[in-house]
Order: sequence, then C-alpha cells, then structure tokens
Amino acid sequence: MMVLITGGSGSGKSAYAEACISNLAGNRQKYYLATMRLLDRETRRKAENHKKARSGKGFLTIERPWNVSEALQETAGNAVLLECMSNLAANEMFARQIPEPFETVAERIVKDVEALNRGLAVLVVVTNHVFEDGVQYEEATMAYIKALGIINRRLAAMADRVVEVAAGIPLILKE
Repeated sequence: MMVLITGGSGSGKSAYAEACISNLAGNRQKYYLATMRLLDRETRRKAENHKKARSGKGFLTIERPWNVSEALQETAGNAVLLECMSNLAANEMFARQIPEPFETVAERIVKDVEALNRGLAVLVVVTNHVFEDGVQYEEATMAYIKALGIINRRLAAMADRVVEVAAGIPLILKE
C-alpha cells in the first residue's frame, strides 16, 4: 500500500502522514526515512523538532539523504514514512560534483521509490507544492521544480491513495 501526501509548507502534511502510517502499519515496525541533509543549525533544529513530534509513536529513524532504496536492507516488509521528496530531489540534484539533467535525477528517484514500494508492506511519501507561484526562477531552480513535478506525477500514478493537505484538512485526490 502506497500513499502520497502533498501540500504546501506548514499545511499539516507531516502530522497527517504520521497518523496515516500509524493507521496502516498494523503490528509492523514503523520507520521514518528522513531525507533532510543536516548542514547547519536551522536544518538540525528542524530535524530535532520532527523527532520530538514523533517521540513515543514507535518510529525508528533512518537518515538517508539520497539512494533511499538502500533503506530496504533495514525496513523490508515493514512500514516506512518517507519525508520528503523536495529534500530528496534537492539533494540528488545539487549535492553532486557533476550536475545531471533533471530528467535523469527524477527517473533515479522514481525508481528508488518504486523499489521501496515493492519491498514494503506500507509506504507513505510526503512531498511539497513548489510550483504554484508562477515565478520564473534561474535555470537551476527551474530544473529542480521540473524534476519535482515529474516525480510527483509519477508517484501519484504509482500510489494507491493520494491526499492533499491544506490548512490541516486532508483532501482525498485518489483512492
């Protein structure tokens, strides 16, 4: 079972994703697959806040800023909350010495998520809306936005359920 949860920044999608996976996991171990690279005080603070929010909810945290399918070695057959696609796409696009075309990055990420989906009982994926302001950015940012758009469309097609969270309210887009 795969659920894709999308929404804007601060929409409540993380809290919804945690509740969703808790409902779907049954007696399986729950893992939180964190993709944020902890590069500075701000990112470490965000990660700590997320860990505190999950405290006591039975999650084991795995930090994997790229190559997320490698987490299957630890999580196979269980329930994983993968958060989030926007961090993962940025890591894959901008943390490499030699930049790759956005289509290549998007395809690699989709294949990684497909592998996770095949190897898990439950996969809940969180992603972001980053395309709605209509602003034209510099080339690298536009490539990132295009990559995330490809990823989101492909994951939505793959998912059993797609939910958009707006102002804390879940809206079922696909069931």
